[in-house]
Formats: sequence, structure tokens, C-alpha cells
Amino acid sequence: MDLSDRRKKLIFRAWHRGTREMDLLLGSFADAHVPGFDENQIDQFEALLTCQDPDLYDWKCERGQPAPQDESEVMRLFLNHRLPHA
Repeated sequence: MDLSDRRKKLIFRAWHRGTREMDLLLGSFADAHVPGFDENQIDQFEALLTCQDPDLYDWKCERGQPAPQDESEVMRLFLNHRLPHA
């Protein structure tokens, strides 16, 4: 699968997590960043999407920290990402 197809699938997955909060957080992040990601960053984002929603939400709200195996450049970008203003 080429990078363009991977990007499209990952953006779709980010917008369809199952909880509206994570859809908004991950979907807006994916829209803003995934189109410019290189293959390594795509791999990191794919790994981030395997994390459980409650864990991602807690990390995003600074109620915990990712485990060392979950740390990555893309995870740091996600944790620093802010929703666009309406």
C-alpha cells in the first residue's frame, strides 16, 4: 500500500474511534498533520492509534503519561495539538 492510501486510511480511522471526544481530538490532529507525515511518522501514528481511548484521553488531559514504549515524536505532537477554534 502506498503512503497516500495509508494516509487516507489513518485519517479515516482517526475520525472513527467510537467516542466523539477522541474522534474530534484524533481526527483534527490527523487532518492537520498526517498529510505531511513521512513513512516513519505514519508508522508512529499507526502505533498511536493502537492505544486505548481512555489512555489517550488521560495523557491528553495530563492525568498520566504514556509508557516509554508509547513515546514518539508523533505522540508528543498529538499531546501538544490543540483543537482549532470554531
